[in-house]
Amino acid sequence: MDVVGVVVTAVWAMLPAYVPNNAAVLAGDGKPIDGGRELGGRRVLGDGKTQRGTVVGTAAGLGLALLLSGIAPTLSELLGRSLPTFPVLAGLGLAFGAMLGDIGASFLKRRAGRERGAAFPGLDQLDFVIGALACVRILAPAWTEATFTTPVLFAVLVLTPLLHVMTNMGAYALGLKDEPW
Repeated sequence: MDVVGVVVTAVWAMLPAYVPNNAAVLAGDGKPIDGGRELGGRRVLGDGKTQRGTVVGTAAGLGLALLLSGIAPTLSELLGRSLPTFPVLAGLGLAFGAMLGDIGASFLKRRAGRERGAAFPGLDQLDFVIGALACVRILAPAWTEATFTTPVLFAVLVLTPLLHVMTNMGAYALGLKDEPW
């Protein structure tokens, strides 16, 4: 696969993981997952991780995966390169895994004494990727191996932080986020 093919496959395959956290932000407030509980004098997760956001984010990512699967054959033909389709478990793994990765990062931030919205370089850009890839590997191992080849995985790890910073700056500029990271 050429470089363009690797990049296109990387972005396409990760779209169902890129969308959930953005959809969760748009879902607005809700009941915090941690129910306000503390661990060691600090909130377990904080008010930013809600049940509604997790459900809406997961549903948005899965819905996008199903939509992409529907248009993949036509778009593959138009582009002259094969785009992966998403079995339901792959879409679910990417979407829910992205949410789990972000929740895990929130837990780590609270343990490190960082407040909600505080920057944590590296973790902020890759937490959802790690969660998505781990979860999809468990739910759809054959699909994951066929889709996330070494070059594609490398492209995901390089491109995602760049895309993450750009989209967060855009959301901040539009007033959808309180901080630009």
